[in-house]
Amino acid sequence: MIIIIMGVSGSGKSTVGKLLGEKLGWRFYEGDNYHTKSNIQKMQSGIPLDDEDRKPWLLNLRSIIEKSLSANENIILSCSALKESYRKILQINDEVKFVYLKGSLDTIKRRMNQRQNHFMKTNLLQSQFDALEEPALSLVVDVNNPPEEIIEIILKKINS
Repeated sequence: MIIIIMGVSGSGKSTVGKLLGEKLGWRFYEGDNYHTKSNIQKMQSGIPLDDEDRKPWLLNLRSIIEKSLSANENIILSCSALKESYRKILQINDEVKFVYLKGSLDTIKRRMNQRQNHFMKTNLLQSQFDALEEPALSLVVDVNNPPEEIIEIILKKINS
């Protein structure tokens, strides 16, 4: 199984992904680590990414998913997966499950203002909400839940 933790920047994808990976004993892939240098430079400069910018990144993540499925390896992957077209690139088969960490603009902005050393700037958050197409077929979890509760919600769902 591949679990993709999705949502806008600052929703807690990395925190939840790491904790879930530790709990399950599965490898966690931080999706941000697979952005191209040009994407990171754009975001650091306050320039939102467009579909063309995201395509090589999504294909990198798809490759990780394909390799994991071929190796019969369960993994957790963090990825904003903001649009349905992006999720289609990643949804190789039914073994790929999405968990959408949902929160309001104000809540996410507060979180982003507290974190340090991340290339994604708070002024780009609105562009992520503007691009977001909420998934119809995913587990939706409120980001206001503590990470441990989010993990328990995910575990109940995947074990049922």
